[in-house]
Amino acid sequence: MVENHQERSPFYENGLPRFKGEYLKGEMHGPWEFFRKDGSLMRSGEFNQGVQIGVWRTFDLAGKLVSEKNLD
Repeated sequence: MVENHQERSPFYENGLPRFKGEYLKGEMHGPWEFFRKDGSLMRSGEFNQGVQIGVWRTFDLAGKLVSEKNLD
């Protein structure tokens, strides 16, 4: 069976990172950050072998916290 998935570059076309984080056995693991095209932090949280855990935070363009959700 062939899986239909698209691999994403960790960088936008302008060279800034889309996301930063580590993998464990091919799964997102540990703290991760996701960024907008302008480089501002959009979201941060933690994964446990591909599953979102703990507190996830979302920020506006100015860096102000707009939401916080506990996934435990």
